[in-house]
Amino acid sequence: MKMAAILPALRGGESPLDTLLVHTGQHYDAAMKDAFFKQLDIPEPDIDLGVGSGTHAVQTAEIMCRFEPVIDKNRPAAVLVVGDVNSTIACALVGVKKAVPIIHVEAGLRSWDRSMPEEINRILVDQLAEFLFITERVALENLTREGIDANKVHFTGNVMIDTLLRLLPISPEPGEVLAKLAPSAQFSADSGDYGLLTIHRPSNVDSPDVLEPLLQELATISRDIPLIFPVHPRTNAQIKRLGLERTLAAGNILVLPPIGYLEMLGLMKKSRLVLTDSGGIQEETTALGIPCVTIRENTERPITVTAGTNTLVGTDGVKLRSAVAEIMQNGGKAGRIPEFWDGRAALRIAAVLQDSFGHVSTR
Repeated sequence: MKMAAILPALRGGESPLDTLLVHTGQHYDAAMKDAFFKQLDIPEPDIDLGVGSGTHAVQTAEIMCRFEPVIDKNRPAAVLVVGDVNSTIACALVGVKKAVPIIHVEAGLRSWDRSMPEEINRILVDQLAEFLFITERVALENLTREGIDANKVHFTGNVMIDTLLRLLPISPEPGEVLAKLAPSAQFSADSGDYGLLTIHRPSNVDSPDVLEPLLQELATISRDIPLIFPVHPRTNAQIKRLGLERTLAAGNILVLPPIGYLEMLGLMKKSRLVLTDSGGIQEETTALGIPCVTIRENTERPITVTAGTNTLVGTDGVKLRSAVAEIMQNGGKAGRIPEFWDGRAALRIAAVLQDSFGHVSTR
């Protein structure tokens, strides 16, 4: 979703940059990858490293081994990485060790929870980067606290919202999504009287002691408001391994296979509330003004809580039910659109980079 906005911005304008798109293959589900590239109108990668799954150490090391020859062959003027996944830190490490400047989009976000692998990735990449593009002002405070020169930091806004605003008008209606993916389901979605559910983080799905009671709570909640649950491959594997299909079936939960970005956006835009552990969905619901209940103890996107529509509840059943009840009774947080979440973040990023690198070849 981030590169869908950044890539055309870098390649456009009065000083277009010569860019090479590298897909590491970290997100390895073929159907999901193909659907996202097509729907987001991203060109096929110039290079696909095809790394696939593995432990954090194996995956990070494999990306580094496969990315180093790309650097050696193409000799780029800079390496741009986004977000906080293993690909982000792996490619940044390779680049900086080759004396190539690192550009980090979505810098400075902190959950203050170092048990999250993504938090470690965020901290390390920001220390390596020469250009740090931030989505909210508090990120600058985080970075300066960590000794990073404020002159390297650029507040440009949120490229995730660029993509959302571009594709929102062509996203399908909820009924269209269900007619395609669950034609036999007795479930009416066009009225908007439903909740959208996503969970995939290891802290929520890897432990039976967490996942089973969480699904039980969600099944209970679904008796008051039906839930649509596109199941991530990781979550689906755990549900099957632990035999929790009956737990889901005990509630009014419509289980769907993994869905594309447009389908997710279509379901989200008309939902009454969203239950999630996804950082991106916290941002998207804030941009859309939809109440969001985040099933995590913390968030690296605090502006979604302080200014947006997001409420943190962790996995505590009482807090989860209370947050949903508040939304059902009073509509939940109204929120506001954060600064620079206006669909032009990628253009601001491109302006900085085209000014810095427009005079050199990027290969």
